[in-house]
Amino acid sequence: MHSTLTQPLAGVTVIDFTQVMMGPCCTQILADHGARVIKIERPRHGDLSRGSRPNDPEGANNPVFKSLNRNKLSLAVDLHCENGRKIIDDLVRHADVVVSNFRPGVIERLGYGYERISTLNPRIISAEGSGFGPGKPLSHKGGQDVLAQAMTGGIARRSDDSHPLTVYPLAIADYSAGMHLVQAILMALLQRVQTGRGQSVSVSLFESMLNLQMQEAAVLLQRSEDLNWAAYPLTGVFPTADGAVVIVGAFKTNPLQDICKALDMRDLSLLREYSDFHSMKMNRSALQGEIGRRLREMPTEEAIGRLEGQDILCAPVLTLAQALQHPQTIENSTVVETPSGNLIGAPFRMEEGSFAVSRGAPSLGEHSATILAGIGYSDDNIRQLINDGVVGGPEVGGQPSRRAG
Repeated sequence: MHSTLTQPLAGVTVIDFTQVMMGPCCTQILADHGARVIKIERPRHGDLSRGSRPNDPEGANNPVFKSLNRNKLSLAVDLHCENGRKIIDDLVRHADVVVSNFRPGVIERLGYGYERISTLNPRIISAEGSGFGPGKPLSHKGGQDVLAQAMTGGIARRSDDSHPLTVYPLAIADYSAGMHLVQAILMALLQRVQTGRGQSVSVSLFESMLNLQMQEAAVLLQRSEDLNWAAYPLTGVFPTADGAVVIVGAFKTNPLQDICKALDMRDLSLLREYSDFHSMKMNRSALQGEIGRRLREMPTEEAIGRLEGQDILCAPVLTLAQALQHPQTIENSTVVETPSGNLIGAPFRMEEGSFAVSRGAPSLGEHSATILAGIGYSDDNIRQLINDGVVGGPEVGGQPSRRAG
């Protein structure tokens, strides 16, 4: 974990309406690098991910929530009453960015679309994440990672038809869209330096998933051919005597010959059915069966050593638990200690330093009073707002007494 006196986003204030995964991923990256992120939450329940593990001993501050909400301030406020909306207006006047991840049109109905907030603050940047984007026919449809996978070819892609269709077990659409939203915000902040004006930027899960397939899409659009890296004849996962290895037999003149040499096998590249790429592709199942039978006889460590000795790209197949304990993870300081427990840190490094954890994930409404005081609300005003159920805070355990829901 690194820190400097001035982080790249120091002085940038973000009003964060996001919840669950895509949006919080985006705003945590901003917070990790110096932005002041004010997380707007429902007074009684907060971010939906606070309730994602109902039996968790930490309740609303469970690991799922903590993983994407460190370094943020929590303001619990009822957006459905006049006094609650006035609080947000006051914050917008002093902010740089407003981030949301509702369905298109929801942020406008709440009163915080770009057209309105730009009248309060012409320098404001409105960053909106959604499932499918503002255009028809799917703008109305609720977005979710797995739906985006399904509708962009992600679930349909597999190495061959013998494998069943399955959901990719990582939230790849959410995480990629969150990072794309960060990129859009940073571009808008840089452009604001030139123009003095804010603007609206948007990202969707749907477009982000298609963006992750740029090469595959280009080959399909321009050649009507399927580019499927997982279907390459010398790429695959092979069980070993004590685990599994993945091999990528590419970027060499005769990778099959080198694989056979590494594994003390006969040179399969001399056989007509494996003599060139097209032949290997047509006979992929038989070819991988030959290699697989040899690999099942040896331990993973031996297989890796032999293959790397012939400069074949390969790696052991590890579980997440094994990866987190791997010497490379430890050497890179990828796992960081935070007030919210051990978490994954930033995946990039800057020579001057940038990433820092100044606080853990907030409890619901933890900073409500501090935030309101910072924009001119008196102690009496704040107490009244809490008593009226407009604001939730630690004074009432994040549980407003009346109207908030």
